[in-house]
Amino acid sequence: MSTTLLLSQAAGTGGAAFPFAQLIPMVLIFVVFWFFLIRPQQVRMKDHRAKIAAVKPRDQVVTGGGIVGKVTRVDDDFADVEIAQGVKIKVVKATLSDVLQPGGKPAND
Repeated sequence: MSTTLLLSQAAGTGGAAFPFAQLIPMVLIFVVFWFFLIRPQQVRMKDHRAKIAAVKPRDQVVTGGGIVGKVTRVDDDFADVEIAQGVKIKVVKATLSDVLQPGGKPAND
């Protein structure tokens, strides 16, 4: 009879910590997601915004649609991009996907 009493007392004290024990793995999963998925994406987005904000004339850019051209004029929200000799288009700066490095290697056509 004393063993039954001891087991019931031990089960009663462990039951209070049980909900907290279930919460620990969820917190650990969130921390892992934060460091391996969320934080690196935020860093990439910050770098991309800085790169697009620093666009200046004579930079070669790629638009979201894949058009490659040279910037001729930059506004706060828009940029004029020359895609061929004498052919200019106006694009929203937010749709620029990349700023190419000057002197980059041309594609093999």
